[in-house]
Formats: sequence, C-alpha cells, structure tokens
Amino acid sequence: MAAHYDVLIVGGGIAGLSLASALAGKCSVALVEAEQELAYHTSSRSARQFIPSYGPPVVRELTVRTLELLAARDAQLPEPILTPRSFMLIGAEGEVAAEASGLMRSITPAEALALCPALVPGSFEAAGLDEGSFGCNAPLLLADHRQRAEAAGVDIITGARVHTAQRLGSGWQVGAGTEGFQAGVLVNAAGAWADELAVISGVEKLGLQPYRRTAAIAAVDHPLPEHSPMVAAADNSFYFRRDGDDVLISPSESEPSGPEDARPRPGDIERLVDSLNQVTTLGITEVRRAWTGLRTEAADGVPVAGFDAEAPGFYWLAGQGGYGFQTSSAMAELAAAQIVAGQGGAGQPGAAAATGTAGPGSRTAQALAATRWSVRR
Repeated sequence: MAAHYDVLIVGGGIAGLSLASALAGKCSVALVEAEQELAYHTSSRSARQFIPSYGPPVVRELTVRTLELLAARDAQLPEPILTPRSFMLIGAEGEVAAEASGLMRSITPAEALALCPALVPGSFEAAGLDEGSFGCNAPLLLADHRQRAEAAGVDIITGARVHTAQRLGSGWQVGAGTEGFQAGVLVNAAGAWADELAVISGVEKLGLQPYRRTAAIAAVDHPLPEHSPMVAAADNSFYFRRDGDDVLISPSESEPSGPEDARPRPGDIERLVDSLNQVTTLGITEVRRAWTGLRTEAADGVPVAGFDAEAPGFYWLAGQGGYGFQTSSAMAELAAAQIVAGQGGAGQPGAAAATGTAGPGSRTAQALAATRWSVRR
C-alpha cells in the first residue's frame, strides 16, 4: 500500500536535502534517492567553495542569501560550515575584466603573488580578488540538513530509483524501488537525471544539459600557506586551492555529457598537472585521487525553481549548474515557501512561482523572477 505525504522529493543531493530540511515540520515529507547513499554524485564531488562574485547575477544573489542563512546556522553549531577563504582570478587583462563582478576588486600582479607565492611571475597579466568568499564544509552541511530533516519527521529512503510516476486526481502516485508513494507535490531534484524524471512522470522535459567537471587531490613539494586563496584562471583552464598539505586541482572543463556516474578520462589530470607545474611552483608529485561530477544547466544558465505551468503539483528544483552548494539554502528557502503556499488548495499551485511573489518576499524570489517568470516561459 502506498505511503501518503504532502511532498515527495526525488533526489538526495544538496538540492533535495536542503529542501527537505527547509520543509521539515511544515508538512509531511519523504525523500527518495536512487543510490544507496545520499549525495553520491555531484554533491560529493564539490570544490567546496562559496564565491559571491562567481556566476551570472541571479546566481550571485542566491549565493549572498545562502551565505546569510548559513552564517545564522553556524552560530548554532559546534563547528562552522563556513570558513573564510578568498577567491582570486588571474589571466589576461581583458579576460579577468570580463569575468570579474562588482563583488571582486582588481589587484596588481604583485599583490596576487604576495597572496599566492606559488604563482610564477609573468604567467598572468591581471588579477581580481573576492574577499567575501568562503570554504564550505560540505559533509557537515549535508549531515546537518539530514539531521534536521529526520529530527522533524522527514522519511529518507535510499536505493529507491523512481520507475513510475503519474498524476492521479489531486496528487501524484510514484513507484520508487520496491516502495509506493502518494503525494500532493512531486519535487524534481534529480540533478543530471531531472529531465529523465520528467519523462517518467509524463511531463515535458526542459532540455537540461549535464556537463563534466573533473577534479583531483594532488601531493605537492611546496604546500600552499594556510590562508592562501583559491586561484582560478579567467579563461577557465584550471583552478586550484589548498587542501591541507595537498592541493585540490581541476581543469575546469565543461563538456556535455549524458546523465551517468561520471569518471575522469585518461590524460585529463595528467595534462592539468603538466600545465600547473609550468605556471606554479607547487611541484605536483602525485595524484592521490581523482573524480568527475556533472553540472546540470538550463539553456539560459539560470537555476530552475518553480511549479511546472503544465503539470499541476510537479515542482522543478534543478539546473543549478556548478552553483549547487552556494545557492542551495536560498533555493530551498524559496522552494519551501512556494510549496507550502501551493498546499493551500486554492487555484493553480504554480501561480505564486510564476510571479515570484511566494513566501516572505525574499531577494531570492525577486532575483529569480526577474530572469525567469515561470518554469515554462
């Protein structure tokens, strides 16, 4: 017999977990994840950096709000989720200028070298610095969301891939793994599989595209100082940051992919190591481990949050691109407000989402509404 909930969230990454904790106590919620563990795919393969100057304007607004929410949460935790860690952009003058936002200030190459002595002098023309950037303890954030959700009665089921979903009467009937569910709202937080879930549900897909992004932890001869900034090339050819005595490195690629359990391709990390050993004095000696995640985006690069205008009760929480963690709390705040408002029963559930006026009138809603007035424009 199917279990009944107000909201069924599909996807146990940062998007689904943050929404589960935001909804907890406001309505009955279940979360189902296809893998045997939560945050198995992209959410476990994050660069763990919140950069307010990174991404299009709407993403920067979402990031600022997420930082506000997490700072308030940090005040209640024994150890912080956020740790100050600046972000530095380097490269040709025109490229740095094109990538820098109002939250990043221009600095001279000499200042950049003082902040990151591992850079080879003359290997870049210009630099920008975001001093409002933070490192993120991603495992702690994920664990906190899960603990808060379960403490308030959210049921979390892993190893339950959705195989059927259909709209019946005023709600949704969903089969996941060996379980059956009935819910008034079905939330699509399935990441790279979001369009696949839409097809299973009889909902028109949005054309969301996953992109590959590879990273590795590497040993070095010359570790970075403790307070070194994260450094990225303005031409998106690499980034690196301190990871204890090691470094996290990435070729920062963005190659289209299907939804899959992505893995590094032969040669990708080796070429990156050669490149970084030319522009830095890190002296990378060994790759300890490497991984690849998928960053899923809508065509306009704006995260998707809202009820589907053509499928009552079907809520999209997807397309966060590479900004999933740094926008997660703001997106969850907005989504929870819209979903709770939509539970009232009067009118089309997606009406509030289409106007961006649901919930507390947050800057998040205004930022998203200014770019996308509905999930299907």
